[in-house]
This record gives sequence, structure tokens and C-alpha cells, in this order.
Amino acid sequence: MARPRELHDPYFKLAKAQGYAARSAFKLLEIQERRAVIRGGNWVLDLGCAPGSWLQVASKIVGSKGRIVGIDLVPVTIDVPPNVYATVGDAFATSGEQLLAMVNDPPADEDSRPPRLFNIVLSDMAPNTTGTPQGDHFRSVTLCRRVLEVLPGTLMRGGHLVMKVFEGESYPELLSDIAKSFKDAKGFRPDATRDVSREIFIVAMGYRGAALPASTMQPEAKGVAPVPPAPRPEKVPQVPQVALPARAKHASKPSPKAAKKVVKKSKGAAKVAKKKPAGNAVRKVAAKGRDRR
Repeated sequence: MARPRELHDPYFKLAKAQGYAARSAFKLLEIQERRAVIRGGNWVLDLGCAPGSWLQVASKIVGSKGRIVGIDLVPVTIDVPPNVYATVGDAFATSGEQLLAMVNDPPADEDSRPPRLFNIVLSDMAPNTTGTPQGDHFRSVTLCRRVLEVLPGTLMRGGHLVMKVFEGESYPELLSDIAKSFKDAKGFRPDATRDVSREIFIVAMGYRGAALPASTMQPEAKGVAPVPPAPRPEKVPQVPQVALPARAKHASKPSPKAAKKVVKKSKGAAKVAKKKPAGNAVRKVAAKGRDRR
């Protein structure tokens, strides 16, 4: 039997005591402690930023020279620091240019250098759960693949990504696809994660640029069309094998002319053989010499 969810656990109480908007602040703090994904002066994009706990953590790390942009369908109601810019909107309907414009100074002229991109993209987003683990997992994977589509033109090369996903059968494939665009990509489960939760965070570092195909939507995700299977290759008709005639066991008979040549050679060899016994003549000559003596 599944353990009941503990609403007011130690991390919840600790978040309230330290002024964080939610206990999820300690998840990012632990990721930061292990991987150091955020540095002073960084520009950070937080997708699905409400209620704002990750904005609070990132703001303290980047300092006054850093910038944080957060976007969510739900407004952030807490007071945010001066280096944080939170907006209400759809992260997938808002272009990277619009998000960057919130922190980039407008170009002085057309020859100005291109705007600075974000050093890191955070995503603590999760789909609305239905209570069906498999369905929730596929919806979570689909959401993560949409996050990956935001990265080109938003995340600078060498930048990092921290993204939440629900574990399941498609998780290894998702992690493998992310690794194609980053130097390193691993899963991490913070201690602050509830025991009953299936969430895990993908920490990808060293962005190389987009190397992913169009997102593969999962057929189990609600409202998402299934991906048609790849067409099978046409069968190539096999050519019937023709049995080759077996080799003759005995050689074919020679022609009459060849037979005559063989006969002549054999007769010549016989004559030579008759002349060879010269040993008898030598012995006769030697006997005559002894008689004369």
C-alpha cells in the first residue's frame, strides 16, 4: 500500500522558516550544491516559475549582476528581488526574443552585436496529473521535449539545463536524446523529493546546439496525436536459384589426333627404354679384356 503524502514535512517547515515560497527551493539548492549549474552574474530562464521558489534561489546565486526571467501561466504572487523579471504567459507561445528582451538593452543601431542569451534554463514544470502513472509519465516526457524546442536561440552554447520529468519507460530515450545536444546529461533525484513522487531532474551541462529531431509526441498523452509507425521496406523478390550441372567424374575422351600424338610419344619412350640397358655391353667388354690378359 502506498504511503500517504505528508503535507507538512520537514522541508515544508524549513521553507517557511527561511522565507521560500515552496519546499521545491531545496531541490534546486541540492542540485546547485552537487553540480554548480548557476554562477554569479549568470542569466537564468525559469520556465513554469510559479510559485517562485526557484526564482528566489537563483536570484541569490547570480547576485546583482545577474538576471532572472520567469514565465508561468499562473502569476507569481511573492515579492521578487530587483534582478528578477516574472511574467504571465505560455512558455511555448512566447519566443526566446521576447523573453530576452525583458533583460537585454535595446540595440543602439543595426550594427550592434547580437543580444546575449541565457546561461541556464530551468524547468520545474509538470503536467496536470491524472493519477495514472503511465499516462502522467508520457505527458511529462512530451512536456520536456517541448522545453528542448525552446533552447535554440535562447540558451547559449556551453549553457546548462535543469528539467523535471516523471520516471517511466520513455525516460532513458529522453535522456539519450538530450545527451546528443549536451556534453553531459544525467538524472538526479534530490533528497527533498517526496518518497511517493516519481519525479527526477535531468541535469544537462555544456550545450552544443540543437541536435534533436522534431519532438516525438507520446500516443498516451492526452490530446496528442500518436506518431505513425515507420513504413516497412518493400520485400525484394528472391531470384530462384538454378542448379548447376555437376562436374563429370571422368575426363572426356581425347580427339583422334590427340590420341595419335600420345601413341607416338609412348613408342618413342619405349625405344629409349630399349637402348638404355648398356650395362650388359660394358660387362662384355670388360670380360674380353680379362681373357686377353
